Amino acid sequence: MLQPRLLLRQSHTTACGFLRTRRVLSRTYATEAEEPVLVAPVSTQPSPVTAGGFAPPATVELSSTFAMRTYKPRTPGVRHLKRPINDHLWKGRPFLPLTFPKKGHGKGGRNNSGRVTVRHRGGGAKRRIRTVDFDRMAPGPHTVERIEHDPGRSAHIALLNEEATGKKSYIVAAEGMRAGDVVQSYRAGIPKDLLDSMGGFVDPGVLAARTAWRGNCLPLHMIPIGTMIYNVGSAAGRGAVFCRSAGTYAVVISKDDEAAAGRAKYVVVRLQSGEIRKVSKDACATVGIASNPHYFHRQLGKAGRSRWLNIRPTVRGLAMNAADHPHGGGRGKSKGNVDPVSPWGMPAKGGYKTRPKRSPNKWVVTPRERNHGKRRAK
Repeated sequence: MLQPRLLLRQSHTTACGFLRTRRVLSRTYATEAEEPVLVAPVSTQPSPVTAGGFAPPATVELSSTFAMRTYKPRTPGVRHLKRPINDHLWKGRPFLPLTFPKKGHGKGGRNNSGRVTVRHRGGGAKRRIRTVDFDRMAPGPHTVERIEHDPGRSAHIALLNEEATGKKSYIVAAEGMRAGDVVQSYRAGIPKDLLDSMGGFVDPGVLAARTAWRGNCLPLHMIPIGTMIYNVGSAAGRGAVFCRSAGTYAVVISKDDEAAAGRAKYVVVRLQSGEIRKVSKDACATVGIASNPHYFHRQLGKAGRSRWLNIRPTVRGLAMNAADHPHGGGRGKSKGNVDPVSPWGMPAKGGYKTRPKRSPNKWVVTPRERNHGKRRAK
């Protein structure tokens, strides 16, 4: 007959007369490493906006490093898992009045008729969409209550509390923004108290020192040249459309003050892709860099984590049958000496060139470089 095993946490007396105890160590499936691993960045980033005013000229730091959070390989799924360190994020639930659920048919990449218009989407964890204010028309000081993670975007969001009315809103947080900061929007014009402090007339230097702070939303004509901005709008009276994802920014290049009479005036900005384009001088922009800049260096660690994020697998056309893809079929690994195309025959490198050469985009000053499948000249 087998003897019953003693409980590990139960103390018992041995023959020698002294008391011995054994402890059970609790171990989870993954624990943080002793020290964060230093990873060299793929591309260098200019220094972020200082808290005292607008950004200095862009500088390149070749020896800069940053820390990523790693885990002990308790399971294969966490062996290669790496995440940015964001210990300042809010640990609780979001502000529910500014959210709505996204579930069911709206997550499978299908349109209103049920056809798949965006491939490789479906499933994913249940989430609530945060309503983010990209217009920022409300003037006056707003206090940052907390910085939160948004499952629907790569950048972090900040919950603002308007000091005058107590109304709350979400905005895309700037890098370095923390709870307790005070931000304002000057889209409605210069406040009377600020204008009186300048002597009744606008001094561009004093105005920039008072308004061009990290997280403030200004019309582009009020932002000094060389400032890094994000959440950039394209026209007056509309919300932000450019530089809204994590770590993105644009730079104010010049201001077109000598426009022809009767025509709108523009501000020229340079995007990270290298494209230089004109936007309205009354369009909105937020000073700083979009938060969570190390998001692009994360590693999910396993395929299941992609499924949690509403991402379905991607199959190469080369691995399909000839009836399923133009690259499929054949003996061995070959796509038939044809240019890369989509499953429907569309060129994979930017599609067909449909814009006439004599009617370029009037808003683009210098287009970004496109190779269309060809090797770039070194």
